Amino acid sequence: MPCTVMRAGLTRMQRLISRPEMPRSAAHTPKEPATYEQALAELDRLVVQMEGGQLPLDELLDGYRRGAELLNYCRGRLQAVEEQVKLLEDGQLKPWVAP
Repeated sequence: MPCTVMRAGLTRMQRLISRPEMPRSAAHTPKEPATYEQALAELDRLVVQMEGGQLPLDELLDGYRRGAELLNYCRGRLQAVEEQVKLLEDGQLKPWVAP
């Protein structure tokens, strides 16, 4: 029985790999998040889904791509905020001291 399941999985994987890449339409292109917090929440959801191990291979790959996009967005927002803080602190980034 395990060999049959393994063969079926390999056959499915071969079909997925040999499938020509379909161009993504504008309807399937994920939009940029409105806020850093929304991006982080979506990234958290993706990580939970991917770590669950129940996604089909194509959805796993799409999730990885989306996660990379969200990670780049979050890094960009953090860098922009850091630059604003530098300006506010007269060009030097100082450690945050909680009140």
